[in-house]
Amino acid sequence: MLDVSVDTVELPLRTPLRTAWGTLRTRSILVLTIVGSDGVVGRGEAAPLEPYDGVPFPAVAAALEQYAEILRRSRGRSGAGLVDACRDAVDLPQALAAVDMALWDRAGRREGRPVAALLTDRAAASVPVNATIGADDPDAAARAAAAAVEAGFDTVKVKVGVGDDLARLQAIRAAIGDRLALRLDANGAWSVDEAVARIEELATVGLELVEEPVHGVPQLREVRERVPVRIAMDETAALPGAVGAGAADAICLKVSRGGGIGALTVQAALIRAVGGEPYLASTYDGPLGIAAAVHVAAALGVETPCGLATLDAFDLPMPAALLPVDGRIAVPPGPGLGVDGPLG
Repeated sequence: MLDVSVDTVELPLRTPLRTAWGTLRTRSILVLTIVGSDGVVGRGEAAPLEPYDGVPFPAVAAALEQYAEILRRSRGRSGAGLVDACRDAVDLPQALAAVDMALWDRAGRREGRPVAALLTDRAAASVPVNATIGADDPDAAARAAAAAVEAGFDTVKVKVGVGDDLARLQAIRAAIGDRLALRLDANGAWSVDEAVARIEELATVGLELVEEPVHGVPQLREVRERVPVRIAMDETAALPGAVGAGAADAICLKVSRGGGIGALTVQAALIRAVGGEPYLASTYDGPLGIAAAVHVAAALGVETPCGLATLDAFDLPMPAALLPVDGRIAVPPGPGLGVDGPLG
């Protein structure tokens, strides 16, 4: 018999984040806690973001309540069997991710090993991450870029498709020099022709890659064929068959959107099978979501900097183990996901 509870947590951002899909000021997440008859606890996180992924928070909360009843009635089922039972009731990846995460966390705590060590015996000790700059003003963006250099990051990611992108990127490049890679994230703000024109213009500052310049597999493939910059798929990865379509040089995976840790390892294998490069990011997830992504990235041996250095954007204390040091986040050494406390 499992004891199950679901709690809502509000995480205010220090500074509003402006993107092509809107402005984010507060992040709402759901934390699922599972306690077995053995007393071992497992926690998982559901982090829908409707303006970004189109999934309403109330729908995920309702799904988790249904899952909670299924989990409470479970007897003798494996972790995979429990996830399948929940999926049969409501197939909602953002909610399933919380169940999957909590079960992996509990399994690791029960065995006294980190989740990454459950996934592979060759997990990396840490994961490279990028800094993210959301400032609208070129001067503010330059100051943030200089801070990223000082903090030891190798890659800076900038939201584009809002405001004067070229002026901000020129200011950022002036601040970081040639030492750091510059990555753009358009969140599908452009049409194909707009994307080609904008990327050709912005490429003058030197770009590592552009995430989701357009939405859709055919659209991404066309942009990729027409520009001299690597293209990454992000939001489009949620479409059926998109991950294995070979339409992008790299694909950004997310634990919440993918349905959990187990599902992400399968997706990463498919991406590599068709010649793509997987890396992970968050949609400003909480500590449990970030920890889960770090464990997966370490187990997969991901070398592309991941978008997981986002916890310091919140105006609340966060687990020090999940904050970047010299552009990397170490795998939490504790059992399970390695995250404790009220937010984890």
